[in-house]
Amino acid sequence: MQEFALRAAVSKLLPMRFLYKKPASTRAARKGRLQIEIVSHCWRYSHLHAYQLSSLVEHPPQDVDVTMTVYYADEDQATAQLLDFFATKEVSNVTWNWQRLPAPELFRRAIGRNKSALATTADWVWFADCDLIFGAGCLDGLADSLQGCSGMLYFPAEERITTLLSGDSPMLQAAREPKVVQVDESDFKLRKLERAVGAYQIVHGDVCREIGYCNDVAAYQRPTDRWKKTFEDRAYRWIMGTHGETVEVPSIYRIRHIEKGRYHGSKAMTSMRQSIRQRHDSNKTED
Repeated sequence: MQEFALRAAVSKLLPMRFLYKKPASTRAARKGRLQIEIVSHCWRYSHLHAYQLSSLVEHPPQDVDVTMTVYYADEDQATAQLLDFFATKEVSNVTWNWQRLPAPELFRRAIGRNKSALATTADWVWFADCDLIFGAGCLDGLADSLQGCSGMLYFPAEERITTLLSGDSPMLQAAREPKVVQVDESDFKLRKLERAVGAYQIVHGDVCREIGYCNDVAAYQRPTDRWKKTFEDRAYRWIMGTHGETVEVPSIYRIRHIEKGRYHGSKAMTSMRQSIRQRHDSNKTED
């Protein structure tokens, strides 16, 4: 019941924000060499996540210290093998941080994000999806853009995206086995972003340590038996009271894919979801 009530509140149907702790009105405006923690979850998307981890190997940051935190479950052997492979790669200014969770905790993404938010020592935490790619100069450019910033939440002004890829596309097939992979930048087109979304939430470290990630919302800290839609991301921004501010983040790429391997259901249901996704995508106007 709490989850449904909160979704109604986020939709402005119920005045409930007063129930949840809000961040302090002032935060440190840090300058110099920053620490950024990237937090991703991976469940049955190792062929996408390979590109994210590879991008750090191929384009190591120079002027910022990055912690790459990944939540996963033992049941997903492909992801476990991928992380074992990348654990052997030493990357300048990058610390690998693999966090194994029981699958029921992994399936509720807010649980892992909350753990990282409360425990982080970073200046900024980027709550990301595992299909993002950090291209040349991406994280150094982000660190430059965040110099002296004290806002709660930032998001990139633009991204570069693929078309909707099927599972047999050459890009996805190339990453079916653990290895360092690269993308062809010509496969991506530019798109402007208007607000923060689940993959693009760059949050001040003080805010993370103070309120976690929906830490006070019991429904979003409860394990579940399957991967849940991430309604908690909207709730998190609602609790903070902001859709975020834009920040320049160069060379950020996102792989878009039609097959949603995380969700359960029959083949007919999967086919219907894919058709809806294709129709929705074809009706979008993208810059």
